[in-house]
This record gives sequence, C-alpha cells and structure tokens, in this order.
Amino acid sequence: MKEIPVVAVTCSPDREIFPLFDEVIGKRAKVCFIHGAGSEEREKTLERSYAVITTSCAPDELSGSEAGLLKPGSLLQLLFAGADNVPFDVLNENTLVASNTGAFAEPIAEHVLAMTLALVKKIIPRNEALKKGVFDQSGFNGTLRGKVCGILGFGGNGRAVAKAMRSMGMKVAAVNRGGRTEEDVDYIWKNDRLEDLLEISDVLVLALPLTRDTRGIIGSRELSMMKKEAILVNIARGAVVDQGALYSHLIDNPDFGAAIDTWWSEPSHHGKFLLDHPFLDLPNFVGSPHVADNVAGMMPAATRFALQNVVDFLEGGTVRGLLDRADYMGMGKPE
Repeated sequence: MKEIPVVAVTCSPDREIFPLFDEVIGKRAKVCFIHGAGSEEREKTLERSYAVITTSCAPDELSGSEAGLLKPGSLLQLLFAGADNVPFDVLNENTLVASNTGAFAEPIAEHVLAMTLALVKKIIPRNEALKKGVFDQSGFNGTLRGKVCGILGFGGNGRAVAKAMRSMGMKVAAVNRGGRTEEDVDYIWKNDRLEDLLEISDVLVLALPLTRDTRGIIGSRELSMMKKEAILVNIARGAVVDQGALYSHLIDNPDFGAAIDTWWSEPSHHGKFLLDHPFLDLPNFVGSPHVADNVAGMMPAATRFALQNVVDFLEGGTVRGLLDRADYMGMGKPE
C-alpha cells in the first residue's frame, strides 16, 4: 500500500481557514495540526512530514531546533511572503522553502496607491489644518498621470503595484534579476540598473524581500539620487531602508515624501513598535501599522494559494515561490 504523506501545520488555523485543508488537500495527505501539541508529538510529526505549513516561521510556530528536524526533500511552505524569519542555517540543505509570494498582492497594491495619493494630494497636512480651523487653499495638488513609478522588487506584489499605477496614467519602470518580464512596463532592467531606476522615479515602491543583499539597499547615497519631489513607499521590510538616512532626507528635502507600512521594529517580531526618529511628526510622511494586506477574506484566499502549492509539490508538479537559500544565509537576527 502506498504511504500517505504527512503534512504538518504549525500555525493555529482559525475557523475561516480550517475547512480549506480538507477542501484543498483532502485525502492526498494526512494533515496534522501540531500548534499547542507537546514537544515530543511535535518532533515526531515534523520528522515524518513531507511538507510543513507555517505562517512566517515565527519562533512560536517553528523553532530553529524544530526546523532542523525536517527531512531532506521536504517542503516548508509559508503562508506569508516574507522569509527573513526562516532559519536557513539549520535546515537540511535539500529542504525546499516556498514563499507565498503575491498571495496578498491586490490589497497591498491598493494600499500603496492610497498612501501615494495621500502624499501627492497633501491629504493629511490639510486635514490637520482644517482641525485647527485653517481653510488653506494655497498651493497645488500633485498628480500621478504622466509620472514614472519605479518598482524595486518585481514579484507578485510589484506586478500588482504596476497595474494599479498604470491605471492612474503612470509609466512603470522596474528592476529584477533577469531584466525581463511579460508584464506591461515601460522599462525593465536588471538589478545592476538600480541607479537608473532611482533617477527616473517620481514614485519608488520597495517590494523586494529582505535578504543578505537587500538589507540597507536604500541609504543616503541612493536617496540623494532621487528627484527632490519624489515619493518613497516601503511595503517590503523596514531594514531595506536606512532609518536615519531616510529621516535626514525628509528633513532636508521637505518636498520629498515617504510612506511606510513595514517598520524597523514591530511588535510581532521585536516585541514593540519603536522608532529611532520621530517620522510621524513630519508633514511629508505617511505611515500605517503593517496592515496593507489586512483585508477581510484575504487570509482564506492566501491559504488556499499556499495549500495548492503543497498539493502540487506532493503530486510532483511545479512549486511556486521557491527560495534560494544563498540569499538568506548569514543574515543574522531575523527582521
């Protein structure tokens, strides 16, 4: 009799996504929910699992020592896109890791557009002025039509952002490893053309993963290459931007704008929300608490996407979102 593969689930599935495991995986595998189980049961289940499903490999879901138990050739499937929590250094070198890239792309793209428009139209400072009884109609609103949106990181999120920005009449420029795409863009370059991207972008959206090479990729030098009235939007990880450099640039260039949804220190990863500089006091800054993907109904849709990836893996099909461990080795403390 053919062995039925075991799929371990380390996160706690809520009522909304629990039925999806039976619906998508069905009888193709034995699904074992080990969140809250004892250490012995967890270890035995992980050791015999063909696939392990976790949200983002947070320590309370899958510890480093547990990750080392995964068998060679198994799949570690993330429900979220970020993989900087994955302990690649302890994983068996033949263990595959798949990110759920692009699963939340559409709401994230909408959020990028909303924050960008808030800055372009000066919505927040004008709203604050109205609160004080100041009805100031001086100055002009900005516009996106005819401008260039640069996208650094052209995966699922980046491609969705491109579509949203094109709907506003913007041109789109992007960089990726291969320097090619089937998407409708005006410019597509390899990663070594970052300087060109910085120079032509009226809006620069950071949608790339946090890896060994992307940490601090935007610093003082890169910001100085951008247009004086450009807007920087970060939906990647806080650590891809030098915090001090961005704050200084915003102070020194009041016509420059920045919008951030992903921060340097967040409660879920660092225990608290902490800033080294008072960004939220600046009129040329917009922030949101890492909620770009927090839309009703999206978690079930994203879970279905990830579970189908597991099914494809079990059946020998194409696995989407596979990561190159070389990009993450030696990164140090997860962000």
